[in-house]
Amino acid sequence: MSPETNKPDKYLLYQNSVQNPVYEVNFMRRVYRKIRGRSPLLLREDFCGTAVLACEWVRMVRGGRAVGVDLDENTLQWAAENNIARLGSKAEGVELACCDVLTAANYESDIVTAFNFSYCVFKEREILLSYFRKVHETLSSAGIFFLDLYGGPDAQVIQEESREVDEEGLRFSYVWDQADYNPVTGETACHIHFDLPGGNRMERAFSYDWRLWNLPELKDLLREAGFEKIDVYWEGTDHSTGEGNGTFRVSRKGDDSRSWICYLVATR
Repeated sequence: MSPETNKPDKYLLYQNSVQNPVYEVNFMRRVYRKIRGRSPLLLREDFCGTAVLACEWVRMVRGGRAVGVDLDENTLQWAAENNIARLGSKAEGVELACCDVLTAANYESDIVTAFNFSYCVFKEREILLSYFRKVHETLSSAGIFFLDLYGGPDAQVIQEESREVDEEGLRFSYVWDQADYNPVTGETACHIHFDLPGGNRMERAFSYDWRLWNLPELKDLLREAGFEKIDVYWEGTDHSTGEGNGTFRVSRKGDDSRSWICYLVATR
């Protein structure tokens, strides 16, 4: 709860409805070990927000360290007080850097992540290419870059999608609002609302002004940035529901879904 308003905290709502850090830590460790034959230790979480992934990394990985990079000082402060503080003695394994990912220090990380489609804030090709080059530079010689992407015809439709969430004593509805899409530029405006018990809505808790990149564009940019191999991990389908089943495997051909989510894994 937010102490000022006695309402649920928007960051807690986001973490419980959008993020799955335990799955992603396990996924990245499994993929890294398969490719490199050893376990990764240093994670850099770009666009980290509340740094929940960085914290989970340090909690789950023996000897693991993490750096969270984000521009929003207030969000990083929340991360320090609410997520890092709960790590106890492991808190020293997390470092927060309030800076632009384009100019962040080089940490020679084993893994760099840009999850929740956050890099889509870069709308110009040259800027996104500069970011990918920066990631390539900040990785160790055996480093791997993980990012995610969403797409499909439904990603270009103005609509709201809602689902119920019941996690950690919080019951609410998560609403993804695709408010605008421009097919000429690929620009899209999206919002997250939270419908709370009692009929109250937390309107536009988070808003995004993005370019919706497509997979071939991203793969070309990653190669141009110096990455030698880019694998696409496509989500399988639960044939009883037609929805994603949460299992991602390397694939050279995605299915013809109205909407989809995938991971890209780029190796040096």
